Amino acid sequence: MIAVGLLALVACSSVVNAHTAAFAHGMYCHGGPNPGHDDQNTNTAVAPVYNLPRSQWWFQADRGCDRVPPAPGVFLELPAGGTFTVELAHNRAQTTLSYDGQYTSQWPDGGEHPEDWKGTGNPPGCIPEDGALHTNNQSMAAGTAFAISYVSDISAVTMENLVVFTVLPNTPWKRIATYAVPRDLPPCPADGCTCAWLWVPKGCGEPNMYMQGYKCKVTGSTSTRRLAPAQPPRYCPNFNDCTRGAKQMIATRQAEGNNVEVPQNDFVSYSEVWGFSPGAQNDIFV
Repeated sequence: MIAVGLLALVACSSVVNAHTAAFAHGMYCHGGPNPGHDDQNTNTAVAPVYNLPRSQWWFQADRGCDRVPPAPGVFLELPAGGTFTVELAHNRAQTTLSYDGQYTSQWPDGGEHPEDWKGTGNPPGCIPEDGALHTNNQSMAAGTAFAISYVSDISAVTMENLVVFTVLPNTPWKRIATYAVPRDLPPCPADGCTCAWLWVPKGCGEPNMYMQGYKCKVTGSTSTRRLAPAQPPRYCPNFNDCTRGAKQMIATRQAEGNNVEVPQNDFVSYSEVWGFSPGAQNDIFV
């Protein structure tokens, strides 16, 4: 009965509140919104932000996640010149961070799906079984990103010192997502850096965005390079019009704090038409 009840709870969380987060050590709200309580079935971090004042959407302050850091000494580790992996899921219970991974699958919802999963029709419509992916198929998934700020105090992070350093195209898609780290990313302060996972879905639902916080640490680096101040990205079907160098996260469709204009007949996304190349962003340094 306990196992059945738990499965029902996980299923309810993934369907009724079907959104997506990047689960990993070092994340804020790892155990939910209550400090000192570890909820293995939490989905607090998965909800997007939409039409909120900046004071609420910034690092998921609307649910208090900016005040629930990871335990001291726990970081999302970023190997300079290497890769790091997170688990994209609708609930922590659907990751290896809970219940010894018994409710995981290759997919964020813990279910089983065909390799060429897609919506019905030609061209395919939105995937009906999992609206939390906000896509029609893998090739149309918008892409996700991570940004880093070289400050340990989350309250000291700004749009200008939070720099996008890696982009993973065609995600979110499967649960396991691996991101590349620039080789010249310098070491963090002793108390770590602050990072954010970022996603702006292209469609298939509410035009919202995601900004999820982490305490992070660059490992294996002896670099002395500095990150340039981040500039707002620009829509650039013509590459020559793109913002070059260090770029800010995309803030869009909020009540305040937006830094991009939504183009006509196209989407906002972490993609090449917004100046973000796939993989490690090696042009972010002074």
